[in-house]
Amino acid sequence: MTEAILLVGGKGTRLRPLTVHTPKPMVPAAGVPFLTHQLARARAAGVEHIVLATSYLAEVFQPYFGDGSALGLHLEYVTEEEPLGTGGAIRNVASRLRSGPDDPVLIFNGDILTGLDIRALVDTHETTGADVSLHLTKVTDPRAYGLVPTDDTGRVLAFLEKPQTPEEIVTDQINAGAYVFRRSVIDSIPLGRPVSVERETFPGLLSAGAHLQGMVDSTYWLDLGTPAAFVRGSADLVLGRAPSPAVPGRCGDRLVLPTAQVASDAKLSGGTVVGEGAFVAEGARIFGSTILPGAVIEPGAVITDSLIGTRARVGRRSVLTGTVIGDGAVIGPDNELLEGARIWCDARIPAGAVRFSSDR
Repeated sequence: MTEAILLVGGKGTRLRPLTVHTPKPMVPAAGVPFLTHQLARARAAGVEHIVLATSYLAEVFQPYFGDGSALGLHLEYVTEEEPLGTGGAIRNVASRLRSGPDDPVLIFNGDILTGLDIRALVDTHETTGADVSLHLTKVTDPRAYGLVPTDDTGRVLAFLEKPQTPEEIVTDQINAGAYVFRRSVIDSIPLGRPVSVERETFPGLLSAGAHLQGMVDSTYWLDLGTPAAFVRGSADLVLGRAPSPAVPGRCGDRLVLPTAQVASDAKLSGGTVVGEGAFVAEGARIFGSTILPGAVIEPGAVITDSLIGTRARVGRRSVLTGTVIGDGAVIGPDNELLEGARIWCDARIPAGAVRFSSDR
């Protein structure tokens, strides 16, 4: 296996305001666009040629990654004019593939952080003679995911979308968003219309008697679809809990990029990232958070499990927990923002305007 398709066309609506100006795969995680980690892990597994299926803010990708040579890859870009779904996006880029009909092609979603053993998935595909092989992972609460029951040999028996009742939960195995397709299966997907691999392609293949193989890999796995998950994923990359050869520095409690400035008495921990050109003032305390390039954290601010957007500012003594601050937003001094708060890009919150506790 030497080539792959990477699906990076989604709008990332659950991540807003992070994705107002930036496509989800380009939001920085552990100091670099999240997509960098996926590309680096694919390259480490032996992939040489990757086609990026783009759509939302498609113009951002190629200027950053170019032809991929800096990562030891050959990258191509195909843009959907209209959203085509997962299956439609895969079929839309098929003409750029070089594989023969029986060759394996790796396909993975652009919003999954995983420690998947890619070579093991490909080996499973080849040794079982499958038409499609799927990475499966086990979760405690599978109601938000598509269930994939398998037999004792790992052969897929069904695809069950987002069960809600206890009777519908027949397995804790879910579709983890990485696949190996036989090239000829890709060519069989309808061209030029929306297609869901989860709801149409996979069930259709099963009905036709195709061999779909599941491989359970229970290493690190995280869907980065929500702000809280994205912040946690970035911290886990810095802490070394999630593996990536693309982290720009040693794994540890903090990652401060070269042009950032951090006061000597500021406390950074829990996998905190301070991006290029950002400034963290004296007395600030930041845990498990991402400070994007050019952001300013004023003296005495306390930030926990939050993401501060590019060129945003957090005022003196403000307390943020589980919060997302959009690009260019300004949080005045003495504000208190708690779990789930999202401040939109370029918004202005005056001093002491928002609190969840009584005045001190």
